[in-house]
Amino acid sequence: MGKTLALAAALLCLLPPLAAMSATVPVSDATQECLDCHTTLHPGIVSGWQASRHAQTTPATALAVTGLARKVSSSAVPQNLLATAVGCAECHTLRPEAHADTFYHNGHEVHVVVSPPDCATCHSQEAEQYDRNIMAHAHGNLADNALYARHQQAIIGQLQRPDGTLSDAPADAATRAEACFYCHGTRLTVGGSETRDTDLGEMTFPKIDGWPNQGVGRINLDGSRGACSACHTRHTFAIAMARRPHTCKECHVGPDVPAFKVYSASKHGNIYDSLGADWDFKTVPWTVGRDFTAPTCAACHISLLVNSDGEAISRRTHQMSDRLSWRIFGLIYAHPHPRDPDTRKIRNRDGQPLPTDFDGGLATDYLISTEEQATRTATMQAACRACHSSAWVAGHRERFENTIRTTNLSTLTATGIIGEIWHRGFADPDNPFDEAVEQKWTDLWLFYANNIRFASAMAGGGDYGVFADGRYHLNGRIRELADWLALQRRLEGVAAKTP
Repeated sequence: MGKTLALAAALLCLLPPLAAMSATVPVSDATQECLDCHTTLHPGIVSGWQASRHAQTTPATALAVTGLARKVSSSAVPQNLLATAVGCAECHTLRPEAHADTFYHNGHEVHVVVSPPDCATCHSQEAEQYDRNIMAHAHGNLADNALYARHQQAIIGQLQRPDGTLSDAPADAATRAEACFYCHGTRLTVGGSETRDTDLGEMTFPKIDGWPNQGVGRINLDGSRGACSACHTRHTFAIAMARRPHTCKECHVGPDVPAFKVYSASKHGNIYDSLGADWDFKTVPWTVGRDFTAPTCAACHISLLVNSDGEAISRRTHQMSDRLSWRIFGLIYAHPHPRDPDTRKIRNRDGQPLPTDFDGGLATDYLISTEEQATRTATMQAACRACHSSAWVAGHRERFENTIRTTNLSTLTATGIIGEIWHRGFADPDNPFDEAVEQKWTDLWLFYANNIRFASAMAGGGDYGVFADGRYHLNGRIRELADWLALQRRLEGVAAKTP
């Protein structure tokens, strides 16, 4: 970089506070130092923050709000943070001793990765609930499950044929980070430091392996789990963004977790697409019928909902399973939700790290009880009854429970076929996911059974329950497996008769 540009950039840091900042909400001196330089260096970051609620209020003002409109769940906030906006320094200099990526930057101890315990300074209840959420454990639940690791390798491993025999080598770190662990979250580690030539001259920064990432189960550099920015995208952290279904779409678009595409095709999604531009996604609490007229993902799973009298229908929660009785995707059958979000602990009857046996039996010691299922169902249905009659809600639930039963029965039929294929030695059960015939079996429950369940659970999706990756494909795969097994039997018989 030329000396003239370096001098001009340095002089920018000496300019007075930004005129664009609100005159009524002060910022701390440390945050102002950040803004003076980064407004020019990273205008997108700064403008996003300026549009945020963090920039437009102070913790003291937020703490003074009473009743259901209050957005800060902590009972108190440190005195030194009360009187200024929540800005750069308030998030990126908190607890410097806890973060392995803390480094000295223009006289301040700064860390790059902001974690849920930082956000818990003001949002303690949300951080605590999220840590009990299965999403927060998404990295470990995938990375530390040997059976899931085999499934992962079958999907993203590097296929090779060095000696004429097909094999799959483990995926490299970059592939894992942008594939499965994009959503599940990477494990961040500091791999030394590096010096970069910036607009302000040479500066030294920590080198973070696994970064960038905002996966829901990211392992952070303070040892915590999760990334609030997965839903409240930095640096605006807008509640409106978290309430819109496009945010969930990033990881729940399918075909394995087809929530968004099913929602988009449902009657709820139809209403959202047609009328959602006029809805109020910012207000707290969220009033059914006034602020919005059909649910989004957040309305069903997270948000604080009230009726027209201001009475709570659903309490805000960041433990998404609070309203879910069934886990309708995963290996291999739909099953009651795990008791503990750390699913690495689960062992089925055969000692496998699965919530069910291959024959559909439940690992009941690790799953919620039928009583807890009923409680969670009632919690979910309270939101449904804000727009629907009790008969409508009950009828929908009966169909959904029937879908759970019938798709599990179809999966059981298919698993019986693949079991015989393994027993006869036509495929190797050591990794039950890596051969072509095994992938037919995997597609059956990972895509088609899941698709049918989501279409049923979300009250729509139309063709997603039938021809669009629905029952047509489910039954077709079962027939393909049965025909493949029958062919192998005939070939085996022919071979036995051949002298």
